[in-house]
Amino acid sequence: MSTGTDPLAPLAQLPGVPDAVAEVRKAVDRLYGHRVMRRRAAEVTSESALRGARASAALAGADWPLEEVRRRSDFSADPESRTVGAALRIAAEAGQLLSVWRHSPLQVLARLHLLAVGDADAAAGRPRRAGEAAEELFPLELDPVESVEADPAAGDPVAALPPAPGADEVAARLDQLSRLLVARAEGQGVGTPALVVASVVHGELLALRPFRSHNGVIARAAQRIVLIAEGLDPKSICPAEVGLAELGTDAYRRALAGYLAGTPEGMAAWIAYSGRALRLGVRESTAVCEAMQRGMV
Repeated sequence: MSTGTDPLAPLAQLPGVPDAVAEVRKAVDRLYGHRVMRRRAAEVTSESALRGARASAALAGADWPLEEVRRRSDFSADPESRTVGAALRIAAEAGQLLSVWRHSPLQVLARLHLLAVGDADAAAGRPRRAGEAAEELFPLELDPVESVEADPAAGDPVAALPPAPGADEVAARLDQLSRLLVARAEGQGVGTPALVVASVVHGELLALRPFRSHNGVIARAAQRIVLIAEGLDPKSICPAEVGLAELGTDAYRRALAGYLAGTPEGMAAWIAYSGRALRLGVRESTAVCEAMQRGMV
């Protein structure tokens, strides 16, 4: 079917979006062409999952050094440990849920939440009910890393995020998102770039905050699943979570505010921001490949 049937198609034509899509495609193709990927692709995938989980946990409030995450075996001692453990469990299983995602994205989201909180939690795997609040998305302020080009809007005030929608609106919008994704899996709207689709899924889940907890980690994992499902990153070696953390929480909030506004300018800025984060994730895995090639890993 033509892209005209896809409600996301107009987003791909917003100013700046075609350039963002092209830059991401070029960066990803270059990484997939690295000579290390011919022999050690599975190792790069594992390292990408670990680094992505560490970054996602940092954005959720547990900013641990990579080697500490690698060293630990017990992730139950305190809230930070449990946040890191949740991110690791989700990262380990997300890539295995692709077949379910294609016909039931909501089932996958429920599974991701169950992985995050454990089956002892009475709210595991179910969306928030009326009157239930969602945890804060950005409990920890992360500064951008020095190697990242400064955000042109840095220093501008960042508006507080609005409260999460109520349970009825969440249910309706999740159903709409699920229908859209299933239709894509069935061949509708296949021309819309993966970056655009992943950006919308990521932004919509952050906007809805459908669960009481771990919404950020789940939204970022869903973005990764979409990038695999849409064929941009089939081996899951591009940890966009790393880029999101490197850009800092102010830039994340500012870009998300654009998505929430729903204006063409805001949506274009969110997609461009998502592309920038993904390219930084590519940079991270490229560095891993270079270290492997030198025999350092």
